[in-house]
Amino acid sequence: MLVSKENRKAIYEALFKDGALVAAKDFNAPKHSEIDVPNLEVIKLMQSLTSKGYVKTQFSWQYYYYTLTDEGIDYLREYLHLPQEIVPATLKKAARPSAPRRPFGEGREGGRGPRGGDRDDYRRKEGASGDFKPEFRGGFGMS
Repeated sequence: MLVSKENRKAIYEALFKDGALVAAKDFNAPKHSEIDVPNLEVIKLMQSLTSKGYVKTQFSWQYYYYTLTDEGIDYLREYLHLPQEIVPATLKKAARPSAPRRPFGEGREGGRGPRGGDRDDYRRKEGASGDFKPEFRGGFGMS
């Protein structure tokens, strides 16, 4: 299928930016839901990239889910003339605010656990009585 250079570039940019792309299985849709190009062009370009090994395709509930492979990232980086520092959103690590680490037991009531008591006391209270001795007697149908 012939796809204009502008549409191809728009699709590739959207794919590279997120590292993934979703397209409904609607070949007659005039526009893709996120990109201003026909949905059929998106599906056919992704089909082409899948056959080259640049994209993995997953189909579920009438939607195509496309994810970039490492080879696809290299190909799109070369096609779009992007530097090595720019990576898709799927490869970026989320920056989580790190809480200062504190030694074990510090900041808790009693410093011994969630209930603040001694572990052995807790086990003695919740466990079976001291004279309980389970034994196995065989099973059903044994004489």
